[in-house]
Amino acid sequence: MNYETSFRSDETVTPIDGDAAPRRRRALIIGAVVVVLAVALAFFMFGRKDETAGPAAAQGAKAQAPEVTVVTPGRQPVAGTVSATGTMAARVDMPVGVAGEGGEVTRVLVQPGDWVRAGQALATIERSVQTQQSAALEAQINVARANARLAEQELARAQQLVGRGFISKADVDRKLATRDQANAQVRVAEAQYRESLARTGRLDIRAPAAGLVLTRAVEPGQVVGAGNGALFRLAKGGEMELRAQLSETDLAKVHVGAPATVTPVGSAESFHGQVWQVSPVIDPQTRQGVARIALSYDPALRPGGFAQAEIVTGQTDAPVLPESAVLSDQSGNFVYIVDANNKAQRRSVKTGQVSEKGIAIVSGLTGNEQVVLSAGAFLNPGQTVKPHRQAAGR
Repeated sequence: MNYETSFRSDETVTPIDGDAAPRRRRALIIGAVVVVLAVALAFFMFGRKDETAGPAAAQGAKAQAPEVTVVTPGRQPVAGTVSATGTMAARVDMPVGVAGEGGEVTRVLVQPGDWVRAGQALATIERSVQTQQSAALEAQINVARANARLAEQELARAQQLVGRGFISKADVDRKLATRDQANAQVRVAEAQYRESLARTGRLDIRAPAAGLVLTRAVEPGQVVGAGNGALFRLAKGGEMELRAQLSETDLAKVHVGAPATVTPVGSAESFHGQVWQVSPVIDPQTRQGVARIALSYDPALRPGGFAQAEIVTGQTDAPVLPESAVLSDQSGNFVYIVDANNKAQRRSVKTGQVSEKGIAIVSGLTGNEQVVLSAGAFLNPGQTVKPHRQAAGR
């Protein structure tokens, strides 16, 4: 060992070993080899574990995929329909007003919602003056009949005397004319009396036909006349109709006699009817026409209400699915289909006629897809599933 010593008072003594540098290099080499061996050992152990865990994880994910029942619906003949909306109304709306000279209303005999028969009185009008006039005309009939009897008796006496020469033939003719005139006066008086009775009868406001009272616009004590307009409105026979608004394209598909299903807004009940009139004109502003659907009376059908209609226009081919397969949300109706990779995919559809067979799909499906029959509400788009096929007819 050689030591160099500095005798400067402000410096420390530093020993120098000539063999230190080779020892440090050997230590660094040995450390590097150890690190490499450790990394290789770790890669060997943990890498093989990852390789064996990969397939197991994939199989576990596959085992967790939900099993769903799917069907390929194909296409089958279904009734083609046209959807429409419109307003309910009486098929024959009959306004009833004053038919006679009018006057003060004494009684109102019906209320809205009542059924009336043809000729039934709906309201009566005060008739004291008309009653007295009728009584006077009836008395005139009695006077005319008395004159006719007297003229008949005078004619009979004159005919007896003409043969004896006490009266001329001209006098007999005058008696005959007087008798005929008296009989004619009787008939005039009778006709005037019947006219008076008819006028008095017209004071009653009567139903022109059997039907349902829709509105009432008169009260006792009210003075009415021909200028008052309709005091009552009746639905003849209680028959209703939906005046469905259709585009000119859809209107061209509809024909008289086509069956239809009408559902009032706010009601879960549907009513069956048929188209009885198709509008011959199209509104140039809205480009729409009206198809009038006749409906039988039902308390749930109220004139002025809004309703939806499905009008059958003929036969068409379309996929048919059970109700459980068709879902709906704010975006509309949709189904879930399973693609070639067993992924659930959402598909928007437009529904048509609903029958015992199921719901016809007007658009959105070709019929060759695998459609999820149920549990679609629990699926998410892109989710892996295990499809279980079911025959379309089951």
